[in-house]
Amino acid sequence: MKSRSEIKSQAKSNFHAQYGISVGAYILFMVLIGALSWTFVGALLLIPAFIVGYAFFSVRIYKGEPGDIGGMFNAGFSDYARNLGGVLWMWLFTFLWTLLFVIPGIVKYFSYFMTPYILADSKNVSATQALKLSMRMTKGCKGEIFVMYLSFIGWLLLSMVTCGILQLVYVGPYMQASLAGMYVELKKNALAKGIVTEAELA
Repeated sequence: MKSRSEIKSQAKSNFHAQYGISVGAYILFMVLIGALSWTFVGALLLIPAFIVGYAFFSVRIYKGEPGDIGGMFNAGFSDYARNLGGVLWMWLFTFLWTLLFVIPGIVKYFSYFMTPYILADSKNVSATQALKLSMRMTKGCKGEIFVMYLSFIGWLLLSMVTCGILQLVYVGPYMQASLAGMYVELKKNALAKGIVTEAELA
């Protein structure tokens, strides 16, 4: 499996190669999420589809495939009920674990980290199975995911200094491509070790 620095290096390189569409997609994603967050129904019914769609887009950027904003919407809404169910289950279980203590909630968040990517990447995987596969594929790797997030703390603080501008034009899409890269590499690792099979992800 590639190291965190190798994943970030590939993400940065491929993000730079498609800078315009990467930034455009990220700004569009953030605007839609921000607008929908003001209404409970909109947040509940539409944000999950956008999350899955943006996961699809970010994986393509990490892999060096052409960014496709139309494909982003298609990936999120073409199998709407399944994507909605998968993200809502992820949110619900994370929330319930957080009610116990904050730490278990954080751990479960990293357990379910791969769920939107699996939903975007594996069209025949059900909503609940996506969560189960994510738990299996992140077992023993949650620390690596945590460190990946942690590695962007400096960038996020710098973004705050620029009132979020740096977040929109650089840090956000770079970070999302890196997180998508973490998914891609953990998936390869899980397949290589027999933790999951190609048939399960078909």
